[in-house]
Amino acid sequence: MNAATLSASDYLALFLQFLTLSLLSIGGAISTAPEMHRFLVLQKGWLNETQFTSSIALAQAAPGPNILFVAVLGWNTAGWMGAAVAMLGIMLPSTTLVLAATRWAEANREALAVRAFTSGMTPLTLGLLTATGWLLAQPYVADPAHRWTTLALMAVTVLVVLRTRLSLLWLVAGGGVLGALGWV
Repeated sequence: MNAATLSASDYLALFLQFLTLSLLSIGGAISTAPEMHRFLVLQKGWLNETQFTSSIALAQAAPGPNILFVAVLGWNTAGWMGAAVAMLGIMLPSTTLVLAATRWAEANREALAVRAFTSGMTPLTLGLLTATGWLLAQPYVADPAHRWTTLALMAVTVLVVLRTRLSLLWLVAGGGVLGALGWV
């Protein structure tokens, strides 16, 4: 689908979907990628599986903030207008909420409720990021030529994260090198 075929109600649906996802994007917008996939690929059919996965991969490979994948998804859905609508939707509520919440939390950082909330968000964030990682790995797990190397790379990554204090940046860099060499 291209920008010329989207109606005003389609743009509104895109904006409202990303507006809602913004409030759920604990751990960053990437944690809501499975829901973006459901909406853009499965429900609306505006993108196919390859376009969705490629949009995220391209944005993550490019220098800049992690949130760029939303602009690429919007662009691939409806050109410039789609990119602007998706970015406005994902940024507006979360930015407003974060500004207000951080000011309040900083003023009340020693309160038991603030400390409990912070501790409670950790497993939720990890779960959302795990779901996103699994979604992005699916095309490679489904391909017999890449299945076992992908699963092995995922298992090694989990073990290294659980057993060491090695920065995730090194693991991402290592995965990039393995991919560039064609090993995964």
